[in-house]
Amino acid sequence: MDESQRSRVLGGAVVVVLVMVVVLGGFLVFRSKPSHMLTVRSIPNDLTLTLDGTAIAADGQVKVKEGRHTLVGQRRGFETYTQRIDLRGDSSVKVYLFSNSADGRSWERNHPDQVLETEADAARRYEEMNGRLQRTYPILQELPYVGPGFTVNYGASEALPDDPEQLAFYIKVTDSEGRRKSQEWLTGHGYATADLELIYTT
Repeated sequence: MDESQRSRVLGGAVVVVLVMVVVLGGFLVFRSKPSHMLTVRSIPNDLTLTLDGTAIAADGQVKVKEGRHTLVGQRRGFETYTQRIDLRGDSSVKVYLFSNSADGRSWERNHPDQVLETEADAARRYEEMNGRLQRTYPILQELPYVGPGFTVNYGASEALPDDPEQLAFYIKVTDSEGRRKSQEWLTGHGYATADLELIYTT
Protein backbone atom coordinates (compact mmCIF):
# COMPACT_ATOMS: atom_id res chain seq x y z
CA MET A 1 0.00 0.00 0.00
CA ASP A 2 1.51 3.33 -1.05
CA GLU A 3 1.64 6.47 1.09
CA SER A 4 -1.47 8.11 -0.41
CA GLN A 5 -3.56 4.98 0.17
CA ARG A 6 -2.41 4.75 3.78
CA SER A 7 -3.32 8.43 4.30
CA ARG A 8 -6.79 7.91 2.88
CA VAL A 9 -7.42 4.84 5.05
CA LEU A 10 -6.14 6.63 8.14
CA GLY A 11 -8.21 9.74 7.35
CA GLY A 12 -11.33 7.63 6.87
CA ALA A 13 -10.77 5.85 10.18
CA VAL A 14 -10.38 9.19 11.97
CA VAL A 15 -13.64 10.46 10.45
CA VAL A 16 -15.48 7.29 11.53
CA VAL A 17 -14.16 7.63 15.10
CA LEU A 18 -15.16 11.32 15.23
CA VAL A 19 -18.67 10.54 14.00
CA MET A 20 -19.03 7.82 16.64
CA VAL A 21 -17.89 10.21 19.39
CA VAL A 22 -20.36 12.89 18.28
CA VAL A 23 -23.27 10.41 18.05
CA LEU A 24 -22.46 8.81 21.42
CA GLY A 25 -22.01 12.20 23.09
CA GLY A 26 -25.32 13.44 21.72
CA PHE A 27 -27.08 10.29 22.89
CA LEU A 28 -25.72 10.71 26.42
CA VAL A 29 -26.63 14.41 26.53
CA PHE A 30 -30.22 13.87 25.41
CA ARG A 31 -30.61 10.69 27.48
CA SER A 32 -29.81 12.42 30.75
CA LYS A 33 -32.81 14.20 32.31
CA PRO A 34 -32.20 17.51 34.09
CA SER A 35 -32.31 17.61 37.88
CA HIS A 36 -34.38 19.95 40.05
CA MET A 37 -34.44 20.80 43.73
CA LEU A 38 -37.31 19.31 45.74
CA THR A 39 -37.93 20.89 49.16
CA VAL A 40 -39.71 18.63 51.66
CA ARG A 41 -41.52 19.49 54.91
CA SER A 42 -42.82 16.54 56.93
CA ILE A 43 -44.99 16.10 60.01
CA PRO A 44 -44.20 14.12 62.12
CA ASN A 45 -40.68 15.31 61.44
CA ASP A 46 -39.24 11.92 62.45
CA LEU A 47 -41.20 9.89 59.90
CA THR A 48 -39.51 7.64 57.37
CA LEU A 49 -39.71 9.16 53.89
CA THR A 50 -38.81 7.45 50.64
CA LEU A 51 -38.65 8.76 47.09
CA ASP A 52 -39.11 6.00 44.53
CA GLY A 53 -38.14 3.51 47.24
CA THR A 54 -34.95 5.32 48.33
CA ALA A 55 -34.83 6.92 51.79
CA ILE A 56 -34.50 10.73 51.86
CA ALA A 57 -34.49 13.33 54.64
CA ALA A 58 -37.95 14.07 56.06
CA ASP A 59 -37.16 17.80 56.07
CA GLY A 60 -34.83 19.63 53.71
CA GLN A 61 -33.86 19.60 50.06
CA VAL A 62 -32.99 16.83 47.66
CA LYS A 63 -31.91 16.95 44.01
CA VAL A 64 -34.31 14.91 41.87
CA LYS A 65 -34.39 14.01 38.19
CA GLU A 66 -37.18 15.56 36.16
CA GLY A 67 -40.24 13.36 35.68
CA ARG A 68 -42.73 11.33 37.70
CA HIS A 69 -41.85 10.17 41.20
CA THR A 70 -43.57 8.60 44.21
CA LEU A 71 -43.16 9.83 47.80
CA VAL A 72 -44.12 7.55 50.68
CA GLY A 73 -44.17 8.67 54.31
CA GLN A 74 -44.52 6.16 57.14
CA ARG A 75 -44.39 6.18 60.93
CA ARG A 76 -45.75 3.88 63.60
CA GLY A 77 -49.06 5.18 64.89
CA PHE A 78 -49.90 7.09 61.69
CA GLU A 79 -51.57 6.42 58.37
CA THR A 80 -49.15 5.86 55.51
CA TYR A 81 -49.00 8.76 53.07
CA THR A 82 -48.38 8.28 49.33
CA GLN A 83 -48.10 11.09 46.81
CA ARG A 84 -47.16 11.02 43.14
CA ILE A 85 -45.40 14.12 41.84
CA ASP A 86 -44.58 15.19 38.30
CA LEU A 87 -41.41 17.25 38.66
CA ARG A 88 -40.74 19.81 35.94
CA GLY A 89 -38.77 22.40 37.94
CA ASP A 90 -37.78 23.29 41.48
CA SER A 91 -40.70 22.44 43.72
CA SER A 92 -41.82 21.89 47.30
CA VAL A 93 -44.07 19.32 48.92
CA LYS A 94 -45.61 18.81 52.37
CA VAL A 95 -45.98 15.32 53.76
CA TYR A 96 -48.42 15.28 56.69
CA LEU A 97 -49.46 12.04 58.38
CA PHE A 98 -52.59 11.60 60.49
CA SER A 99 -52.67 9.42 63.59
CA ASN A 100 -54.56 6.13 63.56
CA SER A 101 -53.63 4.61 66.94
CA ALA A 102 -52.73 5.38 70.54
CA ASP A 103 -49.04 5.77 69.61
CA GLY A 104 -49.89 8.46 67.10
CA ARG A 105 -52.24 10.29 69.43
CA SER A 106 -49.59 10.25 72.15
CA TRP A 107 -47.11 11.83 69.73
CA GLU A 108 -49.68 14.50 68.84
CA ARG A 109 -50.24 15.42 72.50
CA ASN A 110 -46.49 15.96 72.86
CA HIS A 111 -46.17 18.01 69.65
CA PRO A 112 -49.15 20.43 69.59
CA ASP A 113 -47.32 22.96 67.39
CA GLN A 114 -46.89 20.42 64.58
CA VAL A 115 -50.51 19.29 64.94
CA LEU A 116 -51.69 22.90 64.54
CA GLU A 117 -49.57 23.31 61.42
CA THR A 118 -51.03 20.11 59.96
CA GLU A 119 -54.62 21.20 60.67
CA ALA A 120 -54.09 24.71 59.28
CA ASP A 121 -52.56 23.34 56.09
CA ALA A 122 -55.32 20.74 55.71
CA ALA A 123 -57.95 23.49 56.01
CA ARG A 124 -56.13 25.63 53.45
CA ARG A 125 -55.83 22.72 51.01
CA TYR A 126 -59.53 21.90 51.47
CA GLU A 127 -60.51 25.50 50.67
CA GLU A 128 -58.24 25.52 47.60
CA MET A 129 -59.67 22.21 46.35
CA ASN A 130 -63.22 23.39 46.99
CA GLY A 131 -62.53 26.54 44.96
CA ARG A 132 -61.15 24.46 42.08
CA LEU A 133 -64.22 22.19 42.17
CA GLN A 134 -66.58 25.18 42.08
CA ARG A 135 -64.74 26.56 39.03
CA THR A 136 -64.65 23.17 37.28
CA TYR A 137 -68.25 22.27 38.16
CA PRO A 138 -70.35 25.44 38.50
CA ILE A 139 -73.38 23.13 38.71
CA LEU A 140 -72.42 22.48 42.36
CA GLN A 141 -73.98 25.82 43.31
CA GLU A 142 -77.40 24.43 42.33
CA LEU A 143 -77.15 21.03 44.02
CA PRO A 144 -78.86 19.12 45.43
CA TYR A 145 -81.74 19.77 43.06
CA VAL A 146 -85.21 18.18 43.18
CA GLY A 147 -87.07 18.32 39.87
CA PRO A 148 -90.25 16.79 38.46
CA GLY A 149 -89.47 13.06 38.33
CA PHE A 150 -85.80 13.30 39.24
CA THR A 151 -83.27 14.53 41.81
CA VAL A 152 -79.66 15.50 41.13
CA ASN A 153 -76.77 15.33 43.58
CA TYR A 154 -73.04 14.71 43.35
CA GLY A 155 -70.45 12.34 44.78
CA ALA A 156 -67.17 10.56 44.09
CA SER A 157 -66.36 9.64 40.52
CA GLU A 158 -66.75 5.97 39.69
CA ALA A 159 -64.52 6.31 36.63
CA LEU A 160 -61.67 7.93 38.61
CA PRO A 161 -62.28 6.99 42.27
CA ASP A 162 -58.74 7.89 43.40
CA ASP A 163 -58.99 11.49 42.20
CA PRO A 164 -60.86 13.67 44.74
CA GLU A 165 -61.24 16.44 42.16
CA GLN A 166 -63.24 14.28 39.77
CA LEU A 167 -66.96 14.20 40.52
CA ALA A 168 -69.90 12.18 39.31
CA PHE A 169 -73.48 13.44 39.26
CA TYR A 170 -76.04 11.02 40.62
CA ILE A 171 -79.51 11.37 39.14
CA LYS A 172 -82.31 9.47 40.82
CA VAL A 173 -85.17 8.93 38.41
CA THR A 174 -88.60 8.66 40.04
CA ASP A 175 -90.90 8.41 37.01
CA SER A 176 -90.77 7.34 33.36
CA GLU A 177 -89.95 10.87 32.16
CA GLY A 178 -87.33 11.58 34.83
CA ARG A 179 -84.26 10.80 32.72
CA ARG A 180 -85.38 13.01 29.83
CA LYS A 181 -86.42 15.84 32.14
CA SER A 182 -83.11 15.72 34.01
CA GLN A 183 -81.19 16.05 30.75
CA GLU A 184 -83.39 18.96 29.70
CA TRP A 185 -82.75 20.62 33.06
CA LEU A 186 -78.98 20.20 32.67
CA THR A 187 -78.82 21.49 29.09
CA GLY A 188 -81.28 24.30 29.90
CA HIS A 189 -78.86 25.52 32.59
CA GLY A 190 -75.93 25.46 30.18
CA TYR A 191 -74.34 22.16 31.21
CA ALA A 192 -73.10 19.82 28.48
CA THR A 193 -74.17 16.34 29.56
CA ALA A 194 -71.33 14.81 27.53
CA ASP A 195 -68.83 16.62 29.77
CA LEU A 196 -70.30 15.26 33.03
CA GLU A 197 -70.12 11.79 34.53
CA LEU A 198 -73.80 11.02 34.95
CA ILE A 199 -74.93 8.02 36.99
CA TYR A 200 -78.65 7.22 36.88
CA THR A 201 -80.43 5.32 39.64
CA THR A 202 -84.06 4.43 40.23
